[in-house]
Amino acid sequence: MLKITLTKDHWKAYCLLVPSLIVFVLFMFWPFIYTIYLSFFDWNMVKPTKEFVGFANYKDILSDPITYKVFGNTIFYIVLLLLINLFVPYIFAFVLDVVLKRFKNFYKGALFLPSVISLVVGSILFTWLLNPVSGPAAIILGWFGIEMPIWSKMDGWVIVVLSVITSWKVFGYNFIVLYASINGVPREVIEAARLDNVPLWKIFIHIILPMSSATGIYVLIITIVQGLQYVFTPIKVITQGGPNYASSNAIYQAYHEAFVLYRTGHSAALSILTMLIFIILLILEFKFVERGIHYEN
Repeated sequence: MLKITLTKDHWKAYCLLVPSLIVFVLFMFWPFIYTIYLSFFDWNMVKPTKEFVGFANYKDILSDPITYKVFGNTIFYIVLLLLINLFVPYIFAFVLDVVLKRFKNFYKGALFLPSVISLVVGSILFTWLLNPVSGPAAIILGWFGIEMPIWSKMDGWVIVVLSVITSWKVFGYNFIVLYASINGVPREVIEAARLDNVPLWKIFIHIILPMSSATGIYVLIITIVQGLQYVFTPIKVITQGGPNYASSNAIYQAYHEAFVLYRTGHSAALSILTMLIFIILLILEFKFVERGIHYEN
């Protein structure tokens, strides 16, 4: 039978872990448990008592057509954010590292700069730039006889524009991370391929993608999670989920239920359902995507 003896160094290590554990318990585990608890009650954050309703909040959420519209919007956001903040920066990073020879530092700084600027400021700036009546974009389009649509009132278009605004903030960080990963690919492998006249697109697909895939999967995950968190800001500043929930996503809708409609139980139930969806996506990612990841060591 294996006997484990705790030494003085073991106890020191456990004591050093205690502050981190306290932070996790207070700001992650306890809010999560309390959210599950609230999802079984009807409460508006004002009444001194909570009414236990069991699974009624979940039934209401799942029977509400708005819920399915919001989750459809959420999937649309995920697809657009992955396209703009994963595939595009991957290509940019490859071109900057492998193809371009001059002004690399300038391009890196220019692309990364928006990531340090407040997204609230960026949302207000884009609201002015993309004003369909008096904004600079509308004026320039007017010179060519093109009328800019009122995108904030159009289903589909409003999600595209909000995704672009969010990407303005997220793109630079993802680009720098992917650039660092591509820069770590052995130069002799790339140079050997170029000496053999291998096309650049084949170098990207068959050399760069496999050898930087560990970083790519990291960017994939943070793009889905952080992208949907960041998009909350332009939704709140510009559209407030409108028109008719056309721009709302699961995270904003949970906020809307709790702090606008004061239906805390509905908000908690929606939050739990959103978390379950993300867990399913994470399991699918580990099952089908993680297999092909290249880890150097």
